Amino acid sequence: MRRLELAGLARKLYPQDCLLCSGASPEQAICDGCLQVLPSPEEACPVCALPSPGQRTCGRCLAHPPYFSRTLAAWTYEFPVDRLIQAFKFHHRLELAPWFAQSLARLLDFPDPLIIAMPLHKRRLAERGFNQALEIARHVAEIAGGKVLHSAVHKYRATRLQSELPLDARVRNVRDVFRCAEPIRSNKVVVVDDVMTTGATLNELARTLKQAGASQVVNLVVARTLPRGERRAPTAR
Repeated sequence: MRRLELAGLARKLYPQDCLLCSGASPEQAICDGCLQVLPSPEEACPVCALPSPGQRTCGRCLAHPPYFSRTLAAWTYEFPVDRLIQAFKFHHRLELAPWFAQSLARLLDFPDPLIIAMPLHKRRLAERGFNQALEIARHVAEIAGGKVLHSAVHKYRATRLQSELPLDARVRNVRDVFRCAEPIRSNKVVVVDDVMTTGATLNELARTLKQAGASQVVNLVVARTLPRGERRAPTAR
């Protein structure tokens, strides 16, 4: 039985409450009411997913094109999406993985994607106990009919948390941290991650994948962090 079927069966056998409001939500981790107020991206640059009028490629991506070609984000990293991702990563709420994946799979507009989950260094993997990106990627592959390359790329050097560093240090922090264990024989590769902040890590991974043979790299992320001035107040319910 597939992972998604098992997750659905578990929710039917053991009804659970919405992770945000604690209301009844037997079919999914988040109830329909809370789903309606999650902060969805508005007009955004198709490359980096930051706000851009008319969904045009932004000036930064035109002036300094990244190695990835597109970024697809389900939501922006604001309340309450930030709480859901933190619960998933740091409190082992793994029932969110298939729910995140369903939202991400809807964004893909091409069939049979070749998927790579953002790798974790073995030290971080041991600390957390699971790779959150891989948990989501497996479900995305089930829904979209794609294939996950589980061991194609490794993060061979431990790095400091990007969130601990100033913006100008984040690129240096992740430089040359990934290695491909095999050639990438695909025109288009989808990289799954939970949060895109500056995009430095995703860009470095895209650079590595293109060196290994990928023609295009598409980021598929649960949430995109917005510049402070672009963040919106929570929607009143």
